[in-house]
Amino acid sequence: MKTSDRTTAEARHVGHPHLRQAFGRTKASVAAYGAFSVAVLVVVVLLSVTGSEVTSFMWGRTGGMVASAVVTYWLTVRAARGARWAYVRVRVISVVVPIAIVAIDAIPGALPAWFVAMQLAGALALVPAAFVVNGARLRAAFSTAR
Repeated sequence: MKTSDRTTAEARHVGHPHLRQAFGRTKASVAAYGAFSVAVLVVVVLLSVTGSEVTSFMWGRTGGMVASAVVTYWLTVRAARGARWAYVRVRVISVVVPIAIVAIDAIPGALPAWFVAMQLAGALALVPAAFVVNGARLRAAFSTAR
C-alpha cells in the first residue's frame, strides 16, 4: 500500500533505533559538508569584498557546493522519515559529489590551493555518509523486495 511518499513497510522500519542512529550520523556528515561549503563561501565573499581576485568559476563552485549541501540535507531528513526516493538520491549524491569535487579540483591551475584544500575537506566530510547510507542495514530497510 502506498502513502504519499513511502510504503507502510518502509515507515515501519525507519523507526528502528539502529536506523535512527544511522540517519543521525548521515545528517551530521552532511551538516559538516555544509559547514565547509559555507566556510568556502565566506572566504570567497571576503576576498571579493577586499578586492582580491575571485573568478566566476570559484563563485560557481562555491554556490554549487552550498546548494548541494542544502538539498542533500533536506533529502536526508526526508529519507529518515521513510521516503525511499530521497534515500536513493542520498545514496547517489554521497558517492558522486566527493568524486566530482576531487575530479574538478584536480584540474591543474584552475583553482587556488587554499580553495582546493577547503573543498577537499568538505568532500571528505561527506564520505562517511556514503558508507552509512550504502550500508547493509539501510539498504535492507529500503529494499523494494518483499
